[in-house]
Amino acid sequence: QVLLEESGGGLVQPGGSLKLSCVVRGSTFGSAAMGWFRQAPGKERQFVAGINWSSGNPYYADSVKGRFAISRDRDSRTMYLQMNSLKAEDTAVYYCATTPFGGDVVAVYEYDAWGQGTQVTVSS
Repeated sequence: QVLLEESGGGLVQPGGSLKLSCVVRGSTFGSAAMGWFRQAPGKERQFVAGINWSSGNPYYADSVKGRFAISRDRDSRTMYLQMNSLKAEDTAVYYCATTPFGGDVVAVYEYDAWGQGTQVTVSS
């Protein structure tokens, strides 16, 4: 069983930065890719960024391209999301997730394990 644990959320002013982490725990981990999603109050969960676990190749939602950067460390089984130039509309609970599928996987239903989420609030 794979357990995902996010950290790094918090309150930040517009234009600021935060770095989220997601640690993969458990004895088995064979996912092809991992991703970050976010969900704002009253809205559906949406894809933010993903990364191929083997190659490290990233892919992003248009709304965060140029501002966010996803990365991973295979040895520590940790995925990161560096978020820069944050805007009020980035406010949401951020979740990490794993998927057994390769390619640019962006649909919620294609991910099979989820963390508990970490709150990111962008406000002055």
